[in-house]
Amino acid sequence: MSNTGIPKSSDPIWQERLDRKPAGIYYYSRKKKRLRQLLTGILSLFIIFGLCFLGFLYAPIQPFRMLRELWVTSAMTTLNHQYLATYLFSEAEIQKIMDNNKVADLGNSDPSNIETPGTDNNTGIELIDISQKGFKGYLLKITDPGRVKVAATSHLGKMGAKAEDIAKENGAIAVINGGAFEDPEGKGNGGQPLGILISDGHILHKDPVSSFNIIGLNRDDVLVLGHYTLNQIKQMDIRDAVTFSPFLVVDGKPSITHGDGGWGIAPRTAIGQTKEGNILMLVIDGRQIGSLGATLKDVQDIMLENGAYNVANLDGGSSTVLYYNGKIVNHPSSQYGERHAPSFFIVK
Repeated sequence: MSNTGIPKSSDPIWQERLDRKPAGIYYYSRKKKRLRQLLTGILSLFIIFGLCFLGFLYAPIQPFRMLRELWVTSAMTTLNHQYLATYLFSEAEIQKIMDNNKVADLGNSDPSNIETPGTDNNTGIELIDISQKGFKGYLLKITDPGRVKVAATSHLGKMGAKAEDIAKENGAIAVINGGAFEDPEGKGNGGQPLGILISDGHILHKDPVSSFNIIGLNRDDVLVLGHYTLNQIKQMDIRDAVTFSPFLVVDGKPSITHGDGGWGIAPRTAIGQTKEGNILMLVIDGRQIGSLGATLKDVQDIMLENGAYNVANLDGGSSTVLYYNGKIVNHPSSQYGERHAPSFFIVK
């Protein structure tokens, strides 16, 4: 008899079976090993996530700082999701980040700096794909600025309109969304504009204030950006205008020289003009797979690369839309499709 108390067999095959550990012991051992490996992997992921999260909150190094600022500026420029920033950062930290990403106020544009447009009789329109890593977008270049107007919903004050409806009503070949409007809790119907709204020389709406931010065109077809009283607007012979901000390029000077502009990443709409008089209309998709959105700095840089001398940011987010040649070119971010809005820039 062996020392273990298990009898020896004269049959070697049978003895091998006697010496072998029960199959259940091997199964239990393998299962325990796999469980240990799984727990170790999960713990490692938690450690890595924790370190990255701490870096996101506190690390002064460039990648973490840029991500932190992008997170805060994106959250704080939304209506309903500011808690994404306020839950993680103090009011003082948020204010510091917002201050570091401000758009500089460069004052009013000088219309006399723009050359008299349309002298070459070129009335063409060019659609340019300006998609980059992180977003998809389009730039519409209109060589005759006289074709660009402001159009408004026919139910102003009650209900906004969609881009294709505006196109049909006005015989427009292209439409982008325009100025600011009331949108309480993100549930407005797009019918009530804010600031001032001028179409073909007619003042369709004006808030009861002494002066207005205007993005408009005068009778010389020059894009005018600035802050003016109603009398000044009339004296300048502004034919079409909406209200929004900020101005990203004024008389060839960029207003964002550090940071991302303080408005985070989102869908964008902008309008600009080259020194030669060409109008540039820009839309960038956001808040969707394949196109997260763009910063104001991105918008500024794209417009400058395409020769813009004056550029203004227009209403973005889920309002961003480009209608061209009978269809919506971009992909509005709202789950319900494009939104109703009170005002639009159109190309006839």
